[in-house]
Amino acid sequence: MHPFCAALLLAFFIHGHSVPDVNRLWEEWKQKHDKSYSNQTEMNFRRAVWEKNLHVVMKHNQQATEEKHSFTVGLNHLSDMTAEEINEKLNGFKMEEHADYRNHTSKLSSGVSTPASVDWRKSGLVGPVTNQGLCGSCWAFSSLGALEGQLRKQRGVLVPLSPQNLVDCSTVDGNLGCGGGYITKSYSYVIRNKGVDSEEFYPYEHQNRKCRYSVTGKAGYCSSFHILPRGDEGALQAAVAAVGPVAVAVNAMLPSFHSYRGGLYDDLQCNSMLVNHAVLVVGYGSEAGQDYWLVKNSWGSGWGEEGFIRIARNKSNLCGIATFAVYPSL
Repeated sequence: MHPFCAALLLAFFIHGHSVPDVNRLWEEWKQKHDKSYSNQTEMNFRRAVWEKNLHVVMKHNQQATEEKHSFTVGLNHLSDMTAEEINEKLNGFKMEEHADYRNHTSKLSSGVSTPASVDWRKSGLVGPVTNQGLCGSCWAFSSLGALEGQLRKQRGVLVPLSPQNLVDCSTVDGNLGCGGGYITKSYSYVIRNKGVDSEEFYPYEHQNRKCRYSVTGKAGYCSSFHILPRGDEGALQAAVAAVGPVAVAVNAMLPSFHSYRGGLYDDLQCNSMLVNHAVLVVGYGSEAGQDYWLVKNSWGSGWGEEGFIRIARNKSNLCGIATFAVYPSL
C-alpha cells in the first residue's frame, strides 16, 4: 500500500469517516490474493473482517512511527479471516505428553560458547518458503524443515521434502493431517517408514488425501530425534549454532502475529503459556541491543519478512519459542 494512501486512510478512520479509496483497496487486495466468495453474504462478512483488520493495521503502524512498537503489520492473504479462524485452521501444533519423549532429551548444554549470530540460510540449509494454506499442517513443514537442514549438511545438496507425505501417511503414528499434529510423531513416522518422499515426487495439496508414499520418491530419512530442555533459550541457541535449523512451537494466537509485516516482534501479550503453531528456527542475532530469533514460517513469502519473522530472544521465552524444540539426527 502506498504510504500516502495509508496515511490518508488512517486519518479518515481515526475521525470516524468512510473513504472511497477503501473500496478500491478492497478490490485490489482481492485481486492480488485471488479471493472469491460463494455468495454476497459471505463477501459482506469477509469485507467487514477485512476492514476491521485494516483499521488495526493502520493504527498499529502509526504507533510504530511514534516508536511505540519495534515491528510493523500489514494486510496479507489472511486479512479477511478472524483471529479465531486462523488459529483453528492454520495453527495445528499439538503438544506431546512428557511420557512420550522422556527418552529423547537432548544432551546439548545451554552453557556452551556460541557465535554472536547465525543464519543458516547463508549456508544453504533452509529451503524455499512455502504456504500451508487452510490446513493445520504446520507440524509437517516445521519437522521436515529441520530434517532438510541435516540432510543438506550430510549430502551437500538441499532437497525439499514432502509435507503431504506426512499429512497423508502419519495418522497411524498419531498425527491428524490438516487437523493438526506433533513434531516428534513426524519423525516417528519417518523412522518407522524408513524414509519420506521429496516434495517434487509427492507435492503438497493443502488437504488430506490417501497415503501414496513410494520408495521411488524417497529423499530423506532419520534415525532419531532430540528434544531440548523445556523453556531453555540458551539450549536452543546452542542447538541452532551446533546442529542447524531446529523445529519449535510458538504462540501464534495474536492478530499482531497473523498480520506481522517486518521488524523485531516483541508483543508482550505473546506469552509462553500456550504454544499452538510449529515453525523453524533458522538462526539468531541482535539488532539495536535486542537479541532475536530468526524464524521461518509456512504462511507463504507474502507474510512477514518474505516468509520469516524475527522474534525477540532472551525476553522471558517470548511466544514460548523454547517451550518445545526438537531436532532430528540421521
